[in-house]
Amino acid sequence: MRRIDLALLAATALLPPTLSTQTAPAPMRVDASLVTPAADLTPAQVASMQKKLADWPQLERYRAANAALPAPAPGEKRVVFYGDSITDAWAGRNSATFFPGKNYIGRGISGQTTPQMLVRFQQDVVALHPAAVVILAGTNDLAGNTGLSTQEMIEDNIRSMADIARANGIRFVVGSVLPVSDYKWRPGLQPAANVRALNVWLKQFSEDRGLVYVDYYSALVNAEGGMREGTSNDGVHPTAMGYGVMMPIAQAGIDKALKRKP
Repeated sequence: MRRIDLALLAATALLPPTLSTQTAPAPMRVDASLVTPAADLTPAQVASMQKKLADWPQLERYRAANAALPAPAPGEKRVVFYGDSITDAWAGRNSATFFPGKNYIGRGISGQTTPQMLVRFQQDVVALHPAAVVILAGTNDLAGNTGLSTQEMIEDNIRSMADIARANGIRFVVGSVLPVSDYKWRPGLQPAANVRALNVWLKQFSEDRGLVYVDYYSALVNAEGGMREGTSNDGVHPTAMGYGVMMPIAQAGIDKALKRKP
């Protein structure tokens, strides 16, 4: 069996009947614009791709902010939240409620996939000298944002980031992928089973490596494998209520990680 199938079997064995009887993982697809002949692309699509190719991992996004950030104060245990739009919005648009008084640092970028995050991990995490990083990633890979991405590819990228963190004495906190039953920007993928399978691997990987796993998924999922009512307006990104559910889960994971040796 493929790795994703083994993970799914493990996942469905632990799920309530309403979830365990859902369909198997859907075939992964990619953004149609990535396989459309260049002559058929709109000027806006071409411009967007040119911008992405000029800085594919988007290193420019936080370069100035990183340079302006002072070194951690003596005794400070700096924490970086690292991810995609869910992290970006949490620390950006919702900054007033992003762990008040904690001075945690957000380094999320909307739309990013794990290969992009792996490329910028040195600049946007390691160079900030944190005591811990809280990573939330993988849903955009499943959506095919930067091309075909199998679960094995996602696993390799998460594993590589964990290796880099360990080599630099950074505690690695692994967040579960949030529930998704459909992506509005790429409808019809039926990602719920793929999300469950990936979370099974993330949890097992964390246990095998002695990492801290924070389970947002179980607190947010509904019977269809999507987000609970009120926790998201688009089925992917949390509302203030959704972030309110996630915050104590993340904080408990951070507290647990910081008690451990790097």
